[in-house]
Amino acid sequence: MVMGIGVEINVEQEGDILIVRLDGRLDASTTPVVEKKLAKVLEASKKMAIDFTNVDYLSSAGMRLLLSMTKKMHAKEGQICFFGMSEDVLEIIRMAGFERILKIFNTKSEALKSFK
Repeated sequence: MVMGIGVEINVEQEGDILIVRLDGRLDASTTPVVEKKLAKVLEASKKMAIDFTNVDYLSSAGMRLLLSMTKKMHAKEGQICFFGMSEDVLEIIRMAGFERILKIFNTKSEALKSFK
């Protein structure tokens, strides 16, 4: 578990899938902390599901991070998806048009089933 300013990150493994739980806000001050922590995790995994159940705010900096993580996973032929987003967070993603780029699921089980 890593505690940043306003965000907590927990990583667990389920089979060959890494599940990353974010807790708090993904904004300009917390995104660099999350990015640094997840850079190591991204290198170690080809399958990652990010749990947004406890994320109450997503800024443009946070959205750039999601996009960048998705691109990095695709570049190494990995898979990444997101689940448990609140309506507020989903709305921000939809306004940016990112729902067409990011693989977003309602529940953890749906997310896990999406992996080949």
